[in-house]
Amino acid sequence: MPDMKSILVDTNLLVYAYDPRDKARNERAQQVLQRLRQSRRGVMSVQSLAEFMRASQKLAMSPDEALRIVQAFALSWPILDLTPALVLEAGRGVSQYMLAYYDAQVWAAARLNQIGVIFSEDFNPGSILEGVRTVNPFAEEFVIEAWT
Repeated sequence: MPDMKSILVDTNLLVYAYDPRDKARNERAQQVLQRLRQSRRGVMSVQSLAEFMRASQKLAMSPDEALRIVQAFALSWPILDLTPALVLEAGRGVSQYMLAYYDAQVWAAARLNQIGVIFSEDFNPGSILEGVRTVNPFAEEFVIEAWT
């Protein structure tokens, strides 16, 4: 069960882990995902799995390969559902904090599930919204060992 020690992984980590075009981001994403899985601190949302399926087309990945990857994540990571309450909370994030909708949905998933940290490059690094901190795992100063 997710808690304040859990870390919500945004889609960009999944995509970079399977995108060999940016070697540095690819290696970092793989390292972060591996450490979060091993430490059992990592959590994903169903949104990230869906977005990965869509992004897999740009990675020249076959639908079967993408599906196998998503199935592996679904079997080995806690996955948060998309609910009406989450959509409403995301709407509040858009209205109150001017977040882009899908970023707001990631934030809402973390907040409603009492997850204190989101790993993503899509937010303002280090920002804290209602107890949810965003951390850019691709930042030069990021050290995964500090989080696991």
